[in-house]
Amino acid sequence: MRFYLLLALFFTTAGLSAQITDSTQKMIPGRSNSPEQEQKPYVIFISADGFRYDLADKYQATRLQALRAKGVQATAMTPSYPSVTFPNHYSLATGLYPSHHGLVDNTFFDMQKGRGYTIRDRAAVEDPYFYGGTPIWVLAEQQQMLTASFFWVGSETAIDDIRPTYYYRFNDRISIDTRLQAVKDWLTLPEAQRPHLITFYLSWVDHAEHLHGPNSAEAEEAVHQVDNAIDRLTRIVDSLHLPVNYVFVSDHGMAQVDTTHGITPPAIDTSKFIVSYGGTMIHLYAKDKKDIAPTYAALKATAKDYYVYLPNETPAYWHYREKDDHYHRIGDVLLVAHFPLIFHSGGHMIAGEHGYDNAIPDMGATFYAWGPAFRQGMAISPFENVNVYPLIAHILGLKITQPIDGSLKVLSNTLSK
Repeated sequence: MRFYLLLALFFTTAGLSAQITDSTQKMIPGRSNSPEQEQKPYVIFISADGFRYDLADKYQATRLQALRAKGVQATAMTPSYPSVTFPNHYSLATGLYPSHHGLVDNTFFDMQKGRGYTIRDRAAVEDPYFYGGTPIWVLAEQQQMLTASFFWVGSETAIDDIRPTYYYRFNDRISIDTRLQAVKDWLTLPEAQRPHLITFYLSWVDHAEHLHGPNSAEAEEAVHQVDNAIDRLTRIVDSLHLPVNYVFVSDHGMAQVDTTHGITPPAIDTSKFIVSYGGTMIHLYAKDKKDIAPTYAALKATAKDYYVYLPNETPAYWHYREKDDHYHRIGDVLLVAHFPLIFHSGGHMIAGEHGYDNAIPDMGATFYAWGPAFRQGMAISPFENVNVYPLIAHILGLKITQPIDGSLKVLSNTLSK
């Protein structure tokens, strides 16, 4: 098996999913806003992948600094565990921890279905079987409010048989000019066809950090690229004079990897276990449960530079234990790299990585929000990212219809009224 370094170049720098060349907008016909929803405000929900909590200040992203000063900024936002892209984007979209919504890692195996999920597997990415919860765009569409997506995890999938009214399949080659024009076009549609929720995703910072590290000139350039894109976006949208609220987040932070040595992964008997590899975590799925205990004991006795867990031994604040695992997708044995090391099998090592314990400061994500719904000039303490979902639902006047892990109480004080 070709191990993590090659996977890293494929997975962690590939953005949300397998690169495709489709650049056409998809539209679900026959939908319209109800008269009630036409009167609601707007939310543009922006994710800058890997935009660590401190990067706007570290690299002087002046436009973002100015925008957050007119609204709300968190000192950091705590990602869900594991602090990787797909689980956290979907936690932001559903208000659920990864163990509760089903995307328990960027790469995992589902024993019941008998197949794995990876972020470059187009069939898996578009298979609604893997997605639990009710994403915010599904919630809106169920209540006859139109939505649009220029990329977000799950937005290409018919979850509960519903996709956003307007959406694109992930293609990171689509220019920023095209993306910004799409947002303008959506917001100038007739009111009955105009989306009130838009999701918008930018991958540049994550890409640069993985390849060059978060302390690199390339990371600084990517931060400025994001800053410029948000400046252009807000100028375009603000010229339309609509009651638009912006929520700018990231899915996780990023750490500078210790490149002096990697962790050589232990040999696993693949006749007994299905192995799902990642840079900071490896899942072992037992084909026969009787093999769990002896394998765990053997790994525990020889482990160096990584932890060996049974699912009921992980830190409680991860919400990643056997009792939390609603879809039975967490491995029977977990190997978790010590910070800031990665599992590695030789060759060139990546410079930046995430996926570590979500309590580690370098994993901290960004949260800024501004617009008529928010108070101005407010700074708040760190909070868990599952609380963003009920905040957006409240601003849009949507009724949450299923239990979630987040609570509006956590962020209600950020609202202007």
